[in-house]
Amino acid sequence: MGLGNKFKEVKKAYAEANKLLGDLIKVTPSSKIVGDLAQFMVQNNLTRAEVEERADELSFPQSVVEFLQGYVGIPHGGFPEPFRSKVLKSLPRIEGRPGASLSPMDFKALEDGLRAAHGDDITPEDVMSAAMYPKVFQEFKEFTSNFGPVDCLSTRLFLDGPKIAEEFEVELERGKTLHIKALALGDLNKGGQREVFFELNGQLRSVLVKDTVAMKEMKFHPKAQKSIKGQVGAPMPGKVLEVKVKVGSKVEKGQPLCVLSAMKMETVVNSPVSGTVKAVHVEPEASLEGDDLILEIEE
Repeated sequence: MGLGNKFKEVKKAYAEANKLLGDLIKVTPSSKIVGDLAQFMVQNNLTRAEVEERADELSFPQSVVEFLQGYVGIPHGGFPEPFRSKVLKSLPRIEGRPGASLSPMDFKALEDGLRAAHGDDITPEDVMSAAMYPKVFQEFKEFTSNFGPVDCLSTRLFLDGPKIAEEFEVELERGKTLHIKALALGDLNKGGQREVFFELNGQLRSVLVKDTVAMKEMKFHPKAQKSIKGQVGAPMPGKVLEVKVKVGSKVEKGQPLCVLSAMKMETVVNSPVSGTVKAVHVEPEASLEGDDLILEIEE
């Protein structure tokens, strides 16, 4: 999230976010909901009083909005008002225990659908994962389809990659071990890729790898000017999942404009004003930093 150097501020904001949400009993997922709000406050330099005052126009993390809608149940002592009503406006609310109004899950139909989409190598754990976290499971299957069995890599190699001249072993299965040595990185090409040279069981190999960090640095993205209300900036760093409007669309204040995601923390960006969309500066899959200009609205 780019807030590693502001951990003290995040901890202080956590206490304020907790009060904003009604002093929650903090277990998963309520502890994460408070954390999402705390990071949002630090990223946007917001105090508790400012969040309460501007609750009807801010674009809160999706987890906070869904909590206030009642998706994880009713907290002890009820929801904080008028904060809840200002955030939700006309959004639907769940009364009572969410599970009581859920439609029955057809596990057989779900399993058949998964087998049709991903092949017969579907386990009961896969079915449970898809039932509880459909989006995360789909992303996981797409990732493993692209990159193979990365679970055989150590955590450090998976997250950071090997250092140049480092040798390491990857055990694909019992009796089948790859010996790999990282040799060199090539220059960045116009497509944002680098050629990575390595030895595989003593044989020289190379592969083209997309350098996402360098691509982000190569592309300059304009920032939203906070003094101009119609310029909508990214409230958090993240990837654009969906753009809900186009140039010429009429929008109302508080209407969802686009969805961002970072580290499984989704944020629906709402319109701060009513008007007409004058320009859209992003598209799905684009990576944004905080305050990057998303679109412009003419009142």
